[in-house]
Amino acid sequence: MDRGQIVIAGCGFLGEAAAGFFLEAGWRVLGLCATAESAARLAGRPFSVAVVDISKPMTAPSGWEHPDVVAHCASSGRGGADAYRAVYRDGLEHLRDAFSPKRLIFTGSTSVYSQVDGGWVSEESPAEPDRETGRVLLEAEKIALDDGGIVARLAGIYGPGRSVLLKKFLDGSAVLEAGGNRWINQIHRDDGARALLQLAQNETAAGIYNVCDDTPTTQREIYGWIADFLNRPLPPEGPADLNRKRGWTSKRISNARLRALGWSPRYPGYREALPELAGA
Repeated sequence: MDRGQIVIAGCGFLGEAAAGFFLEAGWRVLGLCATAESAARLAGRPFSVAVVDISKPMTAPSGWEHPDVVAHCASSGRGGADAYRAVYRDGLEHLRDAFSPKRLIFTGSTSVYSQVDGGWVSEESPAEPDRETGRVLLEAEKIALDDGGIVARLAGIYGPGRSVLLKKFLDGSAVLEAGGNRWINQIHRDDGARALLQLAQNETAAGIYNVCDDTPTTQREIYGWIADFLNRPLPPEGPADLNRKRGWTSKRISNARLRALGWSPRYPGYREALPELAGA
């Protein structure tokens, strides 16, 4: 049964997985890629693909005018504030104007929360990022919210073939920063993609939702799990990296609002996913 049409802007690590889950649920899917190379990588997938630069005004492909949902899953790569404005803020405006969807979903980031006290953070907590990139994300969020849409604030994404913490541990660059007591929040890629499906299919969902697993964990705990699993020593201690791109924070993010819609993560925490990640 055709559940509706969704346009997924950015069919990378998260967007491609989301496309698969929407297809399984009976949706028609159009994936937008920034380059022909990205589109070629999706050749053979059972959904439509178009090459579109969302940082510029565009026209909706024929048959995709006024879809049920447009989900912005595009990434700025390693770019700074200018790239954020082009891809996130301007990109979302261009998608809204070109497609005029019934609902907009913007995949933002929990990095907009700048709390450092290790306390719990909900959607009602202040979002006052100390980085310009974070402030640009809030500008993009406002576009979605003003349109009656949804903002999915995702924690750090990991998944098959991708885990920054595991990579650092394995290449020897991991450090227990300032003792390793900083709280870290993460979400498995597939759980994040399923959250987008849950939000799209719930007609009453609106506003901001934190998309993270059930288990905020300190840096020391995570590296401890990896060390135990691989039977290796913990990384050395070192100073905190206060110049990280999205700022130095320490907070525990609640997913209660998203769980109230019926979503629950397959991977409640990083520890449950570790055997699969290390095996890959």
